Amino acid sequence: FQPPQLYFVTKRFGELCVVLTMTPFLLVLTSLIIALIKLTSRGTIFYKQERIGLHGKPFFIFKFRTMRDEFNSNNNTQFAEIKDKRITWAGRWLRRFRLDELPQFWNILRGEMSLIGPRPEQPLFVERFIKTIPYYDFRHTVRPGITGWAQVRYGYAASESQTRYKLEYDLFYIKHMSLWLEINILLQTARTIVLGTGAR
Repeated sequence: FQPPQLYFVTKRFGELCVVLTMTPFLLVLTSLIIALIKLTSRGTIFYKQERIGLHGKPFFIFKFRTMRDEFNSNNNTQFAEIKDKRITWAGRWLRRFRLDELPQFWNILRGEMSLIGPRPEQPLFVERFIKTIPYYDFRHTVRPGITGWAQVRYGYAASESQTRYKLEYDLFYIKHMSLWLEINILLQTARTIVLGTGAR
């Protein structure tokens, strides 16, 4: 069901090269985003939330804050909605072009995430979905990713029924992991970012 360990080692080496190569550009872009957040809303710049990663191990995911500060809490566990009123003006643009995800490159460097893989979910959702959705825990046999096959082919899941359907794409990715599939996902991710589609 999984490719040989050499594949994961090669993938890890490749994504570290990508992250380190992009670091100068990311630092400049990050500075501009920080200024935008501070100028348009009160509160923290970064937002962290507990997620479940490889082998069910919890870790903290990092994002740029896109919601009003009073909603940035691990206790505020709910799906995002279309035109969610909790999202700030700057946050809406950051989400549209996926720029709020940039701090997760730090999670990649720490080995908690990959560039490509199933999106990590919050612990309360994971606990619930493992009980109600067959094979849901298979998502945790690989590192979670910033982007993935389910994200580019299905998009955002806003309910348990949609999560159940989206899981089919995650399982397809895990079963068919290959260099060509990874390149396909990166190209479709680039298209999604440029067009700014599918964000909430």
